[in-house]
Order: sequence, then structure tokens, then C-alpha cells
Amino acid sequence: MNDLTISVAAAEFGRDMETCYRTIGTLIDTARSRGSRLLVLPEACLGGYLPSLGGGEESEEARARRLRSLPPALTLDGPELRTVAAMAGDLVVTLGFCEADGEDRYNAAVTLSGDGILGSYRKVHQPLGENLCYQAGFEYRAFDTPVGRMGMQICYDKAFPEAARALALDGAQIITSLSAWPTARTGAAERLEDDRWTQRFDIFDRARAVENQVVWVASNQAGTFGSLRFVCSAKIVGPGGDVLATTGTNAGLATATVDLDHVLALARDGGMYNLRDRRPELYHSVTQRYGVVGQPDRPTGLVVEHA
Repeated sequence: MNDLTISVAAAEFGRDMETCYRTIGTLIDTARSRGSRLLVLPEACLGGYLPSLGGGEESEEARARRLRSLPPALTLDGPELRTVAAMAGDLVVTLGFCEADGEDRYNAAVTLSGDGILGSYRKVHQPLGENLCYQAGFEYRAFDTPVGRMGMQICYDKAFPEAARALALDGAQIITSLSAWPTARTGAAERLEDDRWTQRFDIFDRARAVENQVVWVASNQAGTFGSLRFVCSAKIVGPGGDVLATTGTNAGLATATVDLDHVLALARDGGMYNLRDRRPELYHSVTQRYGVVGQPDRPTGLVVEHA
């Protein structure tokens, strides 16, 4: 038996760091009271997310205003993450923040415990003008923790199957997907559960879990920030695509217990060998740029040359 209790949050975080610490502390206490060994917090939970998503042409003045509105820029060895690590103790905690690297800023995530940082990640895929504020990361790498081998993603990353697959191929048993995922930009539904971006969020979570046969843990922001309204929908998904626990479209903490070795073996050795049965020698078009001059605008099918 390798029972692992996991908690994941849909919670509201803004710019005030002391409020962020109090919220994190409350979530840690609740997760610990439930026997959790892993707690996954949202994207940008130390200092909040961006107040809006831009894009298109932007003047230097507008860019300067946008950069002034960024959350506080923190470093991996700074006092802010040490504060959270001290609160975490023997609990493994994954959380998002704005990382400073010299003059550059990254939308980042870290997994830590009282022993320090276990893994870090910088968001690779940038939606809707996020590149106006942050540099992009460039790698997916799994890492070992006391609760299993893990990988991290942030928000829009979940829309790219290749991202989760890269982590699964690097041995990830658990993938944490941290988000500040809002409602649709146009035609948003009055009820969060009816919003098409809520439905998209939920579809991606289940698809990424089942196609990679991993335990998928998706956190999200809650409430509103600036012009954004978040869809909550934090959840834990088993490697068969089954939702084990969810907050639904409310703020809260979802918790589930899994026998990690058992559920992974059941999925991976139960007749569908998604990772084993891949045909990577046929997937050349997956790495082609979309719409590159001299190539088709869209994939037109795969031609296999036989020797």
C-alpha cells in the first residue's frame, strides 16, 4: 500500500503578501488536518496574477504601465519562499509566484517542503499577451519528492498535450497544473458552471490525466482580480480520467486519497499502454512549426516511408 492523501485549492489571492500568507497558512492547516501529504495551491498565489490580459500592439507607455502592475518579483532563495517552506514543514506544497531573474520576470511555480525547494518551473506557453509581462520558460522536467516523482505546469500549458507527455516520459507519476484560469473573454456565462472556459478547463484536466496515465492535480484561483473572474474547478483526477475530488465552481479545498502504486499500475498495466505503445518514429510533424512558409498551414496527414 502506498496511500497518498492530496489536497488542492481553489482560492483567492491578491497583491497583499500578508493576506497571501494567512490564506496559505489556513489551507496548510486544513490540508494537514485531513492527513494530506501534498497540497497544491494556485498559480500566482504569492502576490496575485495580472489584473488583465492584453495583446496586440502596445505603446512603450502602455507597456511601462503594465510592467508596473506586475505582482512582486521573488527569488527562489528569497525570504518569501522560506516563509512558506517553514509553514509547510513535512507537507509537500506546490505554489505559483512571479520569479525574478535579474531584470527578467517569469510566471513560475515551485514545489517545496520544510527541507527546501524540491523542484521549480517557469511557464512555457503564454496566452493573450502574457509575453508582454513575462519571459517564457523552455523546459519540462520531472523531479523526485517524498510523495512520488512529480512534474509541474501552469495554466495554458494544459492545452498542449506535448507538455504533459514530456513530463510523463520523464517519469512523472503526479502532474500538478496550477492556474489562474478565467471565464471566457467574450460571451461569458452568468453561471460559472455554464461558461465554456470552465468546460474547457475540465476537459483538459481529464484528458491530460487519462492520456498520460498519471494522477493530475489542478488548482485554480477563485473570485476576481482586476477584470478577471476565475472558474475555480480545482480537482484531483485519477490516471483513468476519473475525477476523485473537486471544489466545483466554488472556492475551497478538495481532498482525495489514492494508493499511488496501485492506481498507476491499474491504468498502465490494465490493457491500455498509452506510454509503451507510442510510435515516436512517426510523429515528426508534431515538432513542425504551425503555418511556416514552405510547409502546409495545417497538417495534411502523415506519410510513412518504408525502407
